[in-house]
Amino acid sequence: MSDLGPEARQFVRAHPNGVLSTLSKRLGGMPFGSIAPFMLDHQGRPVILISTLAEHTKNLDADPRASIIAHPCASDAQAAGRVTLVGRASRLEDKDALGPRYVRYLPEAEGYFGMHDFFFYRIELEAVRFIGGFGRIHWIAPADFAPPANTLDMSESGILQHMNADHAHNLRAYCAHLHGVQAQEVSMVGVDTDGLDVRADGRLLRIDFAAPVHNAGEVRKALVDLAQRCREQA
Repeated sequence: MSDLGPEARQFVRAHPNGVLSTLSKRLGGMPFGSIAPFMLDHQGRPVILISTLAEHTKNLDADPRASIIAHPCASDAQAAGRVTLVGRASRLEDKDALGPRYVRYLPEAEGYFGMHDFFFYRIELEAVRFIGGFGRIHWIAPADFAPPANTLDMSESGILQHMNADHAHNLRAYCAHLHGVQAQEVSMVGVDTDGLDVRADGRLLRIDFAAPVHNAGEVRKALVDLAQRCREQA
């Protein structure tokens, strides 16, 4: 397994700003790029919410081959790095399973769920291109990019409820000591094998774990370890 897989995956989690490329049905297969917010599911697959009226959706329905470039919003994006995720997209008929998580990450999309023409599309990866900066250019196998097997899809909502109800002070400490952000309103919006995401006064902050986790018990230990680090830095 490539040791670059986890690094590339963490890069994507920290920079979910996507440029979606599809093959244009209207233009005879010409490349067609568009902006598409996305999230990774618990198996590390990109998920997008798009309308059947959109040009890129018509393209995917005609030819599922697609790619998403995850990149930072930086003044020098080339130096900052990027990851291209390549695969085939398919529509998910069930919007309820992924809906709550997607809205936590992209709350502006909440209004789309009541519309009959919006659906989730998930990309099954076939190749990953990781550019970590000048001279760091690698192809990564999808199996190496994928997170380890885990049960967090079943326990995530309970973890979030517990942390937001009983440990907001720890979330504020994570933001302060790991990001230098003194936040008043905080909420944990997601947790995965690599870390967690906290919305702090409207800003989404990524916090990585020291090592991958696989279940709720390991998440608890990782969160306790983070709190201890913060106390030591205080």
